[in-house]
Amino acid sequence: MTTRSIYSPDERGESVDEQAESEASTGHACPDCGGSLVTDDSRGETVCESCGLVVDEDEIDHGPEWRAFDSQERDNKRRVGAPTTEMKHDKGLSTNIGWQDKDAYGNSLSSRQREKMQRLRTWDERFRTRDHAERNLKQALGEIDRMGSALGVPESARETASVIYRRALDEGMLPGRSIEGMATAALYAAVRQANLPQTLDDMAVVSRVDEMEFTRAYRYLNRELSLQVGPPDPATYLSKFVSELDADDALERQARALIEAGKEANVHSGKSPVGLAAAAIYAAGLLLGEEMTQETVSEATDISTVTIRERYRELLEAEAELDDSAVDATNGAESGASA
Repeated sequence: MTTRSIYSPDERGESVDEQAESEASTGHACPDCGGSLVTDDSRGETVCESCGLVVDEDEIDHGPEWRAFDSQERDNKRRVGAPTTEMKHDKGLSTNIGWQDKDAYGNSLSSRQREKMQRLRTWDERFRTRDHAERNLKQALGEIDRMGSALGVPESARETASVIYRRALDEGMLPGRSIEGMATAALYAAVRQANLPQTLDDMAVVSRVDEMEFTRAYRYLNRELSLQVGPPDPATYLSKFVSELDADDALERQARALIEAGKEANVHSGKSPVGLAAAAIYAAGLLLGEEMTQETVSEATDISTVTIRERYRELLEAEAELDDSAVDATNGAESGASA
């Protein structure tokens, strides 16, 4: 049991200054004036209340990385472990035993330990999927992650694709259709919603089903789930195609101006957006004097030269009409001002 002394510092033969020095040496008092110290967590400093001396600075913040402005928000943001994700069939809440046969120090496991870990992985895999539906969902979300990673689709779009696939599963839309086809359709729908430059041909390269199957599944998803997917913008594909051709930014700006002129003239209505983007790049090359043939653009964009030849003339005519109307408007304004 701890006893407490009832004597004052003077009665113990110790002065007040000596007591302040003793407290300062233990870190509880200011080393300059002996005043009490307070910690400012927002600044990471320890200062004296009396004289304002900064005793310690740049302290480590042991709190969370997020900010909360009320108690309800603070409770909502509290968590343990990794955040949940729609890209896992169990939303990332279960365990995951790695495939490396090494311990925490990087040392290889013995043969008996490797056999034990393999058995644990098997049972862990069985417990993570309880029934046939969860196994199918795990396979589909794995396909979405694989294709999205191969195409360079950002994680936010992959999350959206996972939500779309879960909605289709809840609505009972999967019976009679392949898992790979519906997963590809969900990813393409997410790509369209995010206005990303991936095309149907790009999806066909990484998908395990043919293009006809997943395009049919995409139309089915779009119709039954009422997805908010607008028509693709031809300007979305310009950066990708310009990068494939290793062209400069001036050509991309000119191609973008041609597409905007084509939109005002309603040239894009009923036309393939990918074909318009390829034609705009070729037309921009002609206007800027770039040595770029139709075959070169066709190989980079995977669009036929016939389509490029038809569309680039329409874009040039639309821009010429827009320039003529702008000149007429300017002349009319000048004549009105002079009158």
